[in-house]
Amino acid sequence: MYLNVSASPHVRDSITTRRLMGDVVIALIPALIVSYFIFGWRAVMLTAVTVAASVIFEWLSQLVMKRDQTIGDLSAVVTGVLLAFCLPPELPIWMAIFGAFVAIVVVKHMFGGLGANIANPAIVGRIVLAVSFAGEMNNFGILGRFLGEGQADLVATATPLANPDNVKYLDLFLGRHAGTIGEVSALALLVGFAYLLFRGVIDAWIPVTYVGVTALFVWILGKDPLLHILGGGLLLGAIFMATDYVTSPTTTKGKIIFGVGAGLLTGLFRLFAASPEGVSYAILLMNIMNPHIERWTRNKTIGGVDYVA
Repeated sequence: MYLNVSASPHVRDSITTRRLMGDVVIALIPALIVSYFIFGWRAVMLTAVTVAASVIFEWLSQLVMKRDQTIGDLSAVVTGVLLAFCLPPELPIWMAIFGAFVAIVVVKHMFGGLGANIANPAIVGRIVLAVSFAGEMNNFGILGRFLGEGQADLVATATPLANPDNVKYLDLFLGRHAGTIGEVSALALLVGFAYLLFRGVIDAWIPVTYVGVTALFVWILGKDPLLHILGGGLLLGAIFMATDYVTSPTTTKGKIIFGVGAGLLTGLFRLFAASPEGVSYAILLMNIMNPHIERWTRNKTIGGVDYVA
């Protein structure tokens, strides 16, 4: 008698990677639409470039490494959109393509492909660009009509976190301010968040804990918590990047620890580091900590024996 032995998981489900990634893309569409009205055609074009570059690099990586093609699972599309959402609208095209190369080839496929990367590819792509091209990555703009100049050209201006004076909460909520392509509209991001919750793609533990701890931290230190929630990339990172299946914990306790850690780090970076942001670095550090969080919080079977996934 022979037994077939295979690696877990053994449960079959109708939920596929393609369906999950498709839902994430749908959830990101409201923020992309808003970005067009805030930044013009350049935002949509830059997003299309990073998506196309990510898919091409995915195809080439699998071809060179002689693996089955995975461009159909839409994970490269999600990475491309998230990377674009972390970029200022006037970033040179070739830099965006370089960021896609780092995200897909270096971070994702050099570590074994989807499910094996130790950090969120879009996060690392954004960080590499920020370190390598600091000037271009901090060149933020907004269409002149939102500044009362009556024109449709992008005008350089500071982000709300860099210049919090006279910031209106309604403008932060709707997206009428400078920033990266996908971070400006809290309303659009919350619509995407509601959709992901409704579809069961993510749960609320990491986003709510992450945002709540960041707000509490800055409030204790005398800063405006609402400004830090609505301004910058906190909502984008908490909803769409910190919840990445591969680089975040699977247990509820682990998700809470992950959110608390990311929130504390974001608050520290925003208030005491050179940059007014800090979301990308906080999530990256928690990605690195994730294997340890998983080990500390993994479930136990009856009898007290640790369950090893």
